Amino acid sequence: MKLDRKIALVTGAGNGIGKAIATALGREGARIIVADLANAESSAAEMAAEGIEARGIRVDITSEEDTARAVKFAETQFGGLDIVVNNAAIFSTLIPKPFEQISAAEWRQVMDVNTLGTFLVTKAALALLKKSSAARVVNLCSGVAFKGNPLYLHYVASKGAILSMTRALAKELGEYKILVNGIAPGFTLSENVENNPALMEKVRGPSIAGRALARDMYPEDLVGAAVFFCGPDSAFITGQTLVIDGGSYFH
Repeated sequence: MKLDRKIALVTGAGNGIGKAIATALGREGARIIVADLANAESSAAEMAAEGIEARGIRVDITSEEDTARAVKFAETQFGGLDIVVNNAAIFSTLIPKPFEQISAAEWRQVMDVNTLGTFLVTKAALALLKKSSAARVVNLCSGVAFKGNPLYLHYVASKGAILSMTRALAKELGEYKILVNGIAPGFTLSENVENNPALMEKVRGPSIAGRALARDMYPEDLVGAAVFFCGPDSAFITGQTLVIDGGSYFH
């Protein structure tokens, strides 16, 4: 129970990677706020059914009002906030395409969710994190930020921004003893990704072929790193991004 009674807000935890991370934190004793546009309450109910203290709230992370409301919800439900996991992002619905075919509207949408959302959630949480004796921010980056994968320029750019934001925030928030680290997954088979045939066809095969551990990657492959960065074992680590992709990219 490394996270006993800690309070964690996990965005995009209605399914996929976010849900797996939130569940893992809960199993280590954390009290969980599931924040998502869909399935927030049902996901929290599933966690509660196995003994995890969890609450769900519908949140649009591109909205300042919604992000402030989510943080207030954490304070009201559990009395504060110790951990923020910025997981929510647009990826599973994207169709691979050359960059010149990406519309300005699609570019803005990806940037709004993937980068502005992380900024707004962290900003809204800052006052409560400053009060915590073990504050942690964990940002979900991506291996594409290091490899420069083609056909997803908006997504790659957004995750490159998350990488840089993680480093800059670690420097800026160090004086408050708030640790900021990142996790960079490889291509992960969440349920939403598996429901996108174009994505599966273009990315799955090359991803497996490029790994030292040549198998599919699943959300559960990420939870150990998330627990580590949220817990006491990482107490002198900040500004780092850990690539978890089965040995595709060595960082």
